[in-house]
Amino acid sequence: MEFDPVAFTVIGLDIRWYGILIASGMLLAMLVIYSRAPRHGIEPEKMVDLVLIVIPLAVIGTRLYYVLANWDYYQGDIGRIMDFRSGGLAIHGGLITGILAAVILSRAWHIGTLNLLDLGMPAVALAQSIGRWGNFFNKEAYGTPTDLPWAINIDGVMVHPTFLYESVWCLLLFLILSYLDRRRLFEGQIFLLYGILYSFERFFVEWLRTDSLMIGQLKTAQLVSGIVFVTFLIAYCIMRRAAKQRANMFTNRRYL
Repeated sequence: MEFDPVAFTVIGLDIRWYGILIASGMLLAMLVIYSRAPRHGIEPEKMVDLVLIVIPLAVIGTRLYYVLANWDYYQGDIGRIMDFRSGGLAIHGGLITGILAAVILSRAWHIGTLNLLDLGMPAVALAQSIGRWGNFFNKEAYGTPTDLPWAINIDGVMVHPTFLYESVWCLLLFLILSYLDRRRLFEGQIFLLYGILYSFERFFVEWLRTDSLMIGQLKTAQLVSGIVFVTFLIAYCIMRRAAKQRANMFTNRRYL
């Protein structure tokens, strides 16, 4: 079954499903952050300001990451670099840029950085889950040939729907992180778990991808995912142990 990547046309300008789905994911993420902000002791209106700043920067980050990874193709051609509509976005670039922007704003606005990141990461996972369906309409981010029942047809070849694997995983990640956010042991727990669990999935799904960005013979996404997974797992273990020690000290003092 073929789907037109163009949803509709306005004054000669094609509006593509890819953009609609990414925008929808971002809007829903903003609503989730807004509604959950009071639970983190943060003013919801402040989160609207933050999202309106972070999202454009994250989009720019996705493009810059992709352009730099394909510099031989884009070098010296500003037109190609600025042509977002022709594709070429990398989620890791958006995550890095968005997180850095959130960290800087949290410092400037005197909001706890780890607390803010804990608030935002479940919503980021939800936005990813929705946005990945844009790859379906663009016939991209698919995997190697397979005869599995859920394979999709790309130019006459049945392949792994790797966009679907990531979409489902990110939806589960949103549900899991939202649940755990109500039971945090320490600030930064949700942020670290997002990095651990998303990197775990991306590392293995990337094996199936046929359009990966490369650094020499290595897939860039796998390299980044591996580094993030190990780093965040170590940080999580250290911070969780410290949180348990603080809890035990508090409990012991109560019985002195």
